[in-house]
Amino acid sequence: MAELPTSLFWERRDTKGAEHALLDASAGLTARGTVVAVDPLAYTAKYELKTDANWVTTTLEVTTEGGGWSRSLRLSAEDGRWRATTSERGDLDAALSAAGHAGAGLPGTEDPDLLVGAYDVDLAGSSLTNTLPIRRLGLLDAGAGVAHRISAVWVLVPSLEVVQADQIYTALGDNQVRYASETFSADLSVDGAGFVREYPGLSRMV
Repeated sequence: MAELPTSLFWERRDTKGAEHALLDASAGLTARGTVVAVDPLAYTAKYELKTDANWVTTTLEVTTEGGGWSRSLRLSAEDGRWRATTSERGDLDAALSAAGHAGAGLPGTEDPDLLVGAYDVDLAGSSLTNTLPIRRLGLLDAGAGVAHRISAVWVLVPSLEVVQADQIYTALGDNQVRYASETFSADLSVDGAGFVREYPGLSRMV
């Protein structure tokens, strides 16, 4: 396993938890990371992520694990078309029920065609994945007010259910980028390489 030169760490603000990522951003992105959180139940998510030189996502592999269950997902893309491979052990639904939550969806997606034209993945709870469209769309160098509507591959955790999500990224200038979905928006503060320093309500780089 190759050594990766950069280490980033975020503390969660929406729940108790954190994200630690090791990465190389010299030619696109290669990253390995771990997300831990206690909501909706205690879990660990480990991921490996790769893009091409233009920051278009090519693969995402994620494993989530908690007491009595584990799930894995491998997403791969070529020309905006996605394939998903999944596995599951134990009973996540039973663990969620014991914690007082509704059951989870199945890992992966039943209809990969809904993801056609998506070039970015959005791993729920991960601040790192917000960087993907920021770099791919060149928002660090764009004029204030330049906005892009994208289709993203949204990976829910801990279930690893995959859904299509419409999102809007808008350059605000001064290392600020607005992220918006149908029901939510937040102004992200990013560093000079496009990595999130402050995601109001979700995370802060430390």
